[in-house]
Amino acid sequence: MNDWQLQQWVEQISLSSFGRPFKHQARFNRRLRSTGGRYFTGSHDIEISWLQFEQFGKQDVEKIIKHELCHYHLHILGHGYQHRDDDFKKLLALVGGTRYCKSLPAVLQRKEPYRYKLVCLACSAEYLRKRKTDPRRFVCGHCKGRLKLVELDLDSHS
Repeated sequence: MNDWQLQQWVEQISLSSFGRPFKHQARFNRRLRSTGGRYFTGSHDIEISWLQFEQFGKQDVEKIIKHELCHYHLHILGHGYQHRDDDFKKLLALVGGTRYCKSLPAVLQRKEPYRYKLVCLACSAEYLRKRKTDPRRFVCGHCKGRLKLVELDLDSHS
């Protein structure tokens, strides 16, 4: 399935399940790993995880599409479109969308090792980080002390 076919499919689901047209762009995103799809409030576009489609097939992805279309239609209509809103929960149940997508196998999740740690200069508390962080932007969560960034040796911590 390609992006054009996905677009047609989303438009068809929108009309049959919601009775309203989908007038924006739907596309696959091959980088989405921890989420099944995304709805963009600014552009009203929808992205669907290619890996979810590849791993679990059309039936599960249709539920993800319905979930994203709930965000879309409720936002367009000015109703509560966020996960915590009653409007969203009711519409999701009505159309048969899924609240959560299935987890991808660990091989596809790309777990990165911790490369850095922030160390408190006052109480020696440590905070592991995967990305480089400016320690001046944060303080210790225990004592509000200053932090120092330390690069970890990946060979000894893997």
